[in-house]
Amino acid sequence: MVLSSRPSLGASMDRNGTAMASACPAPHCTVAGSWAAPLQEVSGAVLVSGLVQLVLGVSGVCGWAARHCGPMVLAPSLSIIGLSAYKEAAFFCSTNWVVALLLVLLTVTFSQHLGSCRLPFCAWPQAWRGSMEPSVPTLRTFSVLLPFAGVCTICAILNHLNIPWESLDLAMAQLSWANSTFHAPWVRIPYAGEWGWPLLTPRALAVGIAMAISCSMNSVGCYVLCGRLLRAPRLPPDACNRGLCTEGLGSLLAGLLGALGGTAASIANACAAGLTQTGSRLSVQVSALACVVLGMSPRLAGLLTRIPLAAHGGVLCVTYAVAVGTGISYFQYADIDSGRNIFIVGFAMFMALLVPRWFGTALAHLATGWVPLDLLFLSLLMAPVVLTGSLSFLLENTVSGTLEERGLLSELGPWRAGAGSRHPHGETGKANQAYGLPAGLSRLLPSSCKAFPCCFLCPRSEEEEEKEDVEEATEEVTTAPGEGTHLLPKPGSGEPQPPRRTSETEMAEWRPWPGSAACGYLMGDERCAPKAACKPLCS
Repeated sequence: MVLSSRPSLGASMDRNGTAMASACPAPHCTVAGSWAAPLQEVSGAVLVSGLVQLVLGVSGVCGWAARHCGPMVLAPSLSIIGLSAYKEAAFFCSTNWVVALLLVLLTVTFSQHLGSCRLPFCAWPQAWRGSMEPSVPTLRTFSVLLPFAGVCTICAILNHLNIPWESLDLAMAQLSWANSTFHAPWVRIPYAGEWGWPLLTPRALAVGIAMAISCSMNSVGCYVLCGRLLRAPRLPPDACNRGLCTEGLGSLLAGLLGALGGTAASIANACAAGLTQTGSRLSVQVSALACVVLGMSPRLAGLLTRIPLAAHGGVLCVTYAVAVGTGISYFQYADIDSGRNIFIVGFAMFMALLVPRWFGTALAHLATGWVPLDLLFLSLLMAPVVLTGSLSFLLENTVSGTLEERGLLSELGPWRAGAGSRHPHGETGKANQAYGLPAGLSRLLPSSCKAFPCCFLCPRSEEEEEKEDVEEATEEVTTAPGEGTHLLPKPGSGEPQPPRRTSETEMAEWRPWPGSAACGYLMGDERCAPKAACKPLCS
C-alpha cells in the first residue's frame, strides 16, 4: 500500500509527462524525506510477522492445525488459493497476451502431451549403484524452464530490434526506465540498519500479526500441496513446524535488513515441482544459494527486472491452475452429495471471494475507531485464504456429520488397512526419509528431543508412530459407522484415514489371531495388536 500510494523513487515527471531520472547520490539512492518512516514501518511489520511465525512453529500450533484439517478443509482452501491469483495473472498477461499464451501453450504441450517422451542421451551414471539411470522424461522435467527461457529470449530479441511488443502503463514504464539507468554495483553486502531500524508502531504490530496469520495458512496449504503433487507421504507435524520456523527466521532477517517483504512458501514453485515431478532437496538448496548470490549482487538482481511481465503471467496461469485442480481432487474422499458438505464448500468459497471485494470497494464500512485494529481486521478480511481456511475449518468441526460423510473413512483414500502405517504408499521409514532432518543437522539436536521446543521440531521415532497408530485404531472401533460424536478430526486426518469396512481382497490377506478359539478374530497387521481392533469371525 505504501509503494502504490507514492510516486516512483527513481523517476520523476517533467511538464510533458516524460519520465526523467531523479538525482541519485552514489553509489546508490538513499531513502530520504517522507519515505523513510513509512518504509521503516513496513519493515517493522515484516519483523513482527517473523516473530509470530516463529512462535507458531516452535509452539507446535502449525502442526496441530495441519493434522486437524480433513478433506473438507483442504479442498476449498487449496482451490481458493489458486483462484485468488487470477487478478495478478490477468494483469501480467495484459501486457502482451500473445507472449503469455505462447508460454502457456508450450508448457502444456511439454508437460502433458509430450510428458512421456524420453531422450536416450539424458542418462547419467549412479556412483552409489554402479549402474546407469534410465533416461528421464526430458520435456516434462523442463516443461516450465524451457518455455520460460524461450519466451524471454524472444522478448529480448524484439527489444534489441526496437520492435514494440509490450504495453505498459505509465507507472510500470517509469519503474522500468528508472531501473535501466540505475548503475548498481556488482557486489554489495547488505547489513542490518542500513536503511534505518524497523519501527514497531501499533500499526506495524497489527499488520505484522495479520501478515503472519495469512502467510502461515498459505504456507501450510503449500506444504500439503507439494507433498500431494509429488506423491510423498503425509506431512508430519514436526516438518510443518520446522518449515514455519524457517520462514519466521527469514522474515526476521528480512525485517532487520530493511526489506519490504518476508519469506514464505511459494505456491507457484510447488505447482511447478508437480508439473515437472522433480522435487528434491538439492533443487531447493541450489535455488536458495542462487537467491543469496543475487541478494549480494545488485547488478545481477537488476536482471530480474528485465523478465517480461507477460512471462510471469503465463507461469501463474499454469501453476495456479494446478493448485485449483489439486484442491478439487480432495472432494473424492468426502461425500460431496451431502447437503452439509455442499453448504460448507459453497459458503466458504463464496464468502472468500465476496468479502474482499466488498471491503475493497467500500472501506468506510470498517471503522472501529482505532486505526491499528482497522488494519488488522482489514488485512485478514482481504485475504481469501484466511477466510476460506477459517470458515471451512470452523464449519467442518462444528456442524455434525459422520466420519464417512466428512471423508475420513473413504475407501478411495491412500491410507489402506494393513499398510503398516498411516503414511500413504509406505511405512514410517519412507516418511522419515522424505521429511527427516539432514544428517549434519540431526547430530546437533538432542538425542531425546523431549525438551521444549525440540519436542515439536524433531521427527518422531517409529515406536512413537506405531503407538499412535494403535491408539487411533482402538479409538476407531469405539464409534459406529453412522455416528458423528467426534466433531474434531482425529490427529493425522490431513488425508482420509484407513477404512474400517474391509474389501474381500484385503480380507483374504488377514490371518487368524494366535491362540484363537472357534470364534476368533482376524488381524491384518501383527503390529496393530489389540484384539478389539480386529474383525470377528462370527456374529
